[in-house]
Formats: sequence, structure tokens, C-alpha cells
Amino acid sequence: MIIKEQPEQYIEKVVKINRVTKVVRGGRRFSFNALAVAGNGNGKVGIGFGKAKEVPEAIRKAIEQAKKNMIEVSITKRKTIPHDVVGEFKATKVWMKPATPGTGIIAGESVRAVLEAAGIHDVLTKVIGSKNYLNVVKATIEALKQLENPVETAKKRGITLKQLFGHYD
Repeated sequence: MIIKEQPEQYIEKVVKINRVTKVVRGGRRFSFNALAVAGNGNGKVGIGFGKAKEVPEAIRKAIEQAKKNMIEVSITKRKTIPHDVVGEFKATKVWMKPATPGTGIIAGESVRAVLEAAGIHDVLTKVIGSKNYLNVVKATIEALKQLENPVETAKKRGITLKQLFGHYD
């Protein structure tokens, strides 16, 4: 009996496509860049940036790079983040807070794409500072890298979960 491994299914989203113009002696030359997000919807997400002379090729390059740059994200059973976190990249800060089930993703377009690809369903976010879409996506990834679940935290500190949370008698 031969068991074939199914290729992993990814959620792929294009965050932004930008047209870039270079003025040369004969006129203008156009090229495109694309920012894409890929994730498995279950705690893995990556971002990619692709440049090409045509839009489909830029998108393909961006998605390919996003699949290579995957990170593991700590999410709870309720599909939210375990704790408040602030991610910073250059002049952009992204603040994230866990939300109760049914709240949904309260976020802008760039942050929403990353969180949906990671499989997070309930979270509150706020972008502070620069609203540049590339910096916002990178700050979101930085915030997700900082997340830890209680078991990891207790193990890192060398204590039990009961000691970590204290005694609530």
C-alpha cells in the first residue's frame, strides 16, 4: 500500500500591485511589483514581494517567495492570538489584541490579508504611524513572531503552568 502525500494547500492573497514608471530617452518603461501573502490557514504564514514587466509574473514571483518565507504562528484553539502584542517595522507599529469568538478580524486590508492567511479569525488591530502597505505587512509579521502560548512560556522559564499563572483560590 503506497500512501501519497497530498501537497499542502495554501491560502494565497495579493495585498497590493503597484505600477512603476521609468522614463527613458524613447519614452516610458512600465514595470510592476506585487506584495502577496501565503498561509496554510492553520498557523503558518509568509510574505513575498515580486517585481516583473507584467502583472501575472510579478504576482507569481511574490507568491513563490511568500511560500519560501513561512513562519510558524502561535494561535489558540479558538482561532485567536494568545495575548496582546505590538509589532514594529521602521515607522509603523501594528497593535493586536485577542477578541472573543464571533468578533471577526477588525483590521485594515494589509493586516487582514496576513491574519486570514495565518488562520486567525478573531482579533482587534490598530496601525499606528506610517500606513505604507509594505511596512504594515512586515510589522504584522513581526508581531506574529512575538506570540507565545502559555506552555512555551512556562517551558522557557523552567516552571509549571500553575506557577506561571499563580494560585487563584
